[in-house]
Amino acid sequence: MAVILNIETSAAACSSALTAEGMVLAHQEEYEGRAQASILSDFIKYCLDFAATKEIKPEAVAVSMGPGSYTGLRIGLSEAKGLAYALGIPLIGVDTLQLMCCQVMFTQPDLTGDEILVPMVDARRMEVYTAAYDFSLQPLMPQQPLILDTDSYADILVTGRPVLFFGDGSDKARDIIKAPNATFIPDIRPLAIDMIALAERAYATRDFIDTAYSTPNYIKDFQATRPKNSILG
Repeated sequence: MAVILNIETSAAACSSALTAEGMVLAHQEEYEGRAQASILSDFIKYCLDFAATKEIKPEAVAVSMGPGSYTGLRIGLSEAKGLAYALGIPLIGVDTLQLMCCQVMFTQPDLTGDEILVPMVDARRMEVYTAAYDFSLQPLMPQQPLILDTDSYADILVTGRPVLFFGDGSDKARDIIKAPNATFIPDIRPLAIDMIALAERAYATRDFIDTAYSTPNYIKDFQATRPKNSILG
């Protein structure tokens, strides 16, 4: 399998990881939401320095494409594009919602494979970016921005199959979704170390993205809001 440099900046956490053959060789993470632009380069340098000491070279750069923070996604993709171009290696785009599903599949005990996976990325107010997948990552509900209410996810909850909700957007759904087959998994956040399976699959199938023209998956257009103390009220 290829040596891949993975970058994840879609949420508050910032992380990078050097991986090969299903293993993490080196990684750096920061969870406090500090300025990603100022720390990501140091994280990447750490991974590249490790690779140099082991006399190995990255064969691809993988980056989380969203949905997520508009600013974070732009930072991560810009850095990944620059690296891929400078190193002359391909660029891989990893879907953030599927990345979160992989983390759940590989870390949660006692799963049967019949569960429906529902990643939820926090957006504004009661809105989330979400989708639903089976264990082969086939979509059961397409990616979409969703304003949560009591009918949210009714079509998948009515199946009776276990439905696993996770991600920072799931916190505001706990008091709304009360179905007996709904389970909320805490502390699931997109990280570079969990990109291995998706990045290696993309490399094996030569599923690369354009180094120059690729854009993040925002799901919906950016909307600026007026500051609360605006003199315009």
